[in-house]
Order: sequence, then structure tokens, then C-alpha cells
Amino acid sequence: MNTPNSLRETEMEAKARRAVMESGDWLTAAEILQLHGVSSRSDCAQPAQWKQQGDIFTINDHGTEYYPAFGLEKEAGYRPYRVMSKIIDILKDHKDGWGMAFWFQSVNSYLGGLRPQDLMATDPNLIIDAAFDEVLGINHG
Repeated sequence: MNTPNSLRETEMEAKARRAVMESGDWLTAAEILQLHGVSSRSDCAQPAQWKQQGDIFTINDHGTEYYPAFGLEKEAGYRPYRVMSKIIDILKDHKDGWGMAFWFQSVNSYLGGLRPQDLMATDPNLIIDAAFDEVLGINHG
């Protein structure tokens, strides 16, 4: 039985998912492979392999898997930032792909009002600290 609260929560989650998808920060594997500067060598650009190894996460929207563009380092040929695997490892037991997407794209008080995705290139250690803070909040909050 749906309660008014569960219906509201479902509507809020649907709205949040739409906002994530509308942000433009998500790419399919095919789109990643089309980026200028991506090497076509099989050992270099394999989004599905990156996910399997825990180097990046994905979200699934209407049957299509999307990778976070903010998690890819342009200067490294659009390979995942090294910090991504550390953050995923911290969050994986507490958040699924959508939960991680919401976390990366939400303003974070631990980060002084910035979003984790905004600091990928400039302060990866601070994002790691924020991820630990998030998990501690989940465990003890």
C-alpha cells in the first residue's frame, strides 16, 4: 500500500533522477569512445572494463548505462580520475550508482558548499575525506 509519504518520496526521487540526467554530465560508452583524444587501443579505452574494475560507476536510465563525464580526466585521454576508484570503494556498500550520482552532484557542506564533482581535478583528497564523512553519517546518523 502506498502512503502519501512513499508517493512523495517516489516523486522526489524521480525529480532528482531527471535533474541528474538533465545536467549533461553523463555519457554512454559509445560517446566516451568518440571523445577527441580517446585512444582506440583496447587496453586504454574500455568503459565497461573500468566499471568492472571499480574505476568508475554508472547509472542506468531507461535501459541505457551512463558514465559520469566529471569522472573522466581529459588530460589522461578521458580515463577515470584515479581518485574515483577510492571514492567508489568508500561509498559502494552504502550507495548504488544513482546514490553516488546524487552525492557527486549535490552541494556538500563538508566541501564548503561545493559539489564533489567540482573538486575532482583540484582536490581529490578532500573528496575522499567528504566520502568518509558521508559514510560515517550514514552509519551513525
